[in-house]
Amino acid sequence: MSTDKYGFGNQFSAGVNYEKKPAQDEADHSTADAGGALSGLGTRQPAPSSVTLDLGTPAEPAPVKDISTAEFMTEVIEGSKTSPVLVDFWAPWCGPCKQLGPALEAAVAKAGGKVRLVKMNIDEHPEVAGQMGIQSIPAVVAFVSGQPKDAFMGVRTEQEIAKFIEKLAGPSGPSKLEEALETASGLAEQGQTEEAAGIYGAILQQQPDNADALAGYGNLLVKDGKIDEAKSVLQMAGSVSGHQGLEALGAAIELAEQADSIGDFGELEARLAADPGDHQARFDLAIALNGAGKREEAAGHLLEIISRDREWQDDGARSQLLKFFESWGPADPATLAARRKLSSLLFS
Repeated sequence: MSTDKYGFGNQFSAGVNYEKKPAQDEADHSTADAGGALSGLGTRQPAPSSVTLDLGTPAEPAPVKDISTAEFMTEVIEGSKTSPVLVDFWAPWCGPCKQLGPALEAAVAKAGGKVRLVKMNIDEHPEVAGQMGIQSIPAVVAFVSGQPKDAFMGVRTEQEIAKFIEKLAGPSGPSKLEEALETASGLAEQGQTEEAAGIYGAILQQQPDNADALAGYGNLLVKDGKIDEAKSVLQMAGSVSGHQGLEALGAAIELAEQADSIGDFGELEARLAADPGDHQARFDLAIALNGAGKREEAAGHLLEIISRDREWQDDGARSQLLKFFESWGPADPATLAARRKLSSLLFS
């Protein structure tokens, strides 16, 4: 295998098509100011004084650094002999690069110093990307012991990046933060919402931008009927793209607002009893039942519509069911059961 002056082979160049795009203006997505802590979230206080957590002192990750071609040998080749180094090849005009960047930085920070991250603007420093045959961005190349070890192209979620990092640096046991989040999630599932809220609040006292804690706390507010307060939590999180919990929170808020607009479902049940073919009544009843926490019944009504008339409202029942799945989460028993029934309907 041929190599270049940096010692790279051609293993990352196959099948990659890169065409530089002209500079263009892109809409800026402002993030909500999280500086006000959670004091405006209503009667439920985010961190009761009785709850204290020692989240430990995680290893301080090295700061993300923009490097030039001249710094590449020192920062990447030599640096990767101590710990793996991820190189993010990007450009200011690249929309997907702006999507990947925050998820990549968050995953590296969460890795607690196991890997380092550097960024190369290929418009200003094209030499290394050219030497490596990189023709598509975003592209992330992992260096270990002075050599390229692994790579991926395109946008990835924080969870996918975490798996990529784990392959490089090896797994580690759960941190105190991860244990606290797992405990809070378990309490929430058991209906012990005050205890779960206390743990989420204690985490947010120490880490106000922790996306997992914000998502968990926001979902407790939704279940408590505090939709406006849940929206405030979602705004504090800024971008929700790529974070499953925050995306689920957004879906839960939307579904709760739908249920509120329908109101009491006694009339809907009466309409359906009089005419089982009234798909609109059945559809609205499903939304109302979901708002009341009756997930299996809600899914059952949408599945009934799909079985009777798949094309109703442009496949609206299936689309609504997918919103339920997003809100409930992929591992929820109601999601798993309804997915099996949906697959049976669609492919039988």
